[in-house]
Amino acid sequence: MPLTVMKKVPPDNSTGTYILVIYLKKGKEIRIGSLGMFSFHRGYYLYIGSAFGPGGLNARIQRHLKYTKKNHWHIDYLVAEATIIDVWFSSLSRKYECVWAKTFEGFPEFQSPVPGFGSSDCSCHSHLFYSKPKPLLMHHHNLLEGRLTNGV
Repeated sequence: MPLTVMKKVPPDNSTGTYILVIYLKKGKEIRIGSLGMFSFHRGYYLYIGSAFGPGGLNARIQRHLKYTKKNHWHIDYLVAEATIIDVWFSSLSRKYECVWAKTFEGFPEFQSPVPGFGSSDCSCHSHLFYSKPKPLLMHHHNLLEGRLTNGV
C-alpha cells in the first residue's frame, strides 16, 4: 500500500510505518523520559514510527490517540502536551521509519529538536522533526513513496 493519509484506522492485522503530525499550541519545557528536559517551540512536529507487534498499526495509532496512558515511549511525553492532528501511514511489511527519518533529515525546512528521540534502537539521529509552519506532507509525498518502492 502506498503512503496514505489516515481517513480511518488501518485494518487490525496490518503492520507498517507511520508519521504522526503533532501540533504544540504553546512553547514549553517537556521532560522526555530518561532523555531529560527539552524546550519545545510552538509549532508542528512529525514523529516517525513503526508498528510490527501485536495489533499492528491499528493498536499503535489508537494508543497514541488516547489522552490518558502510561508513558512508555518518547512520543508519549510529547503527545501528552500536544495534539495529534494527522496520521500518515504505509502498511508495507518492511520497516521504513529509518529510511523516512533520514529523508526528513535532508529537508532544510525541518529541524531535529531532540537527539535520540524515538531512535534508541537504531542509528538515526532522531525520529522527531520540527517545523514552525504546518508541514505540507503532500509536497514530500512522492519522495517518501519513492523510498517505499525503491527501498532506499
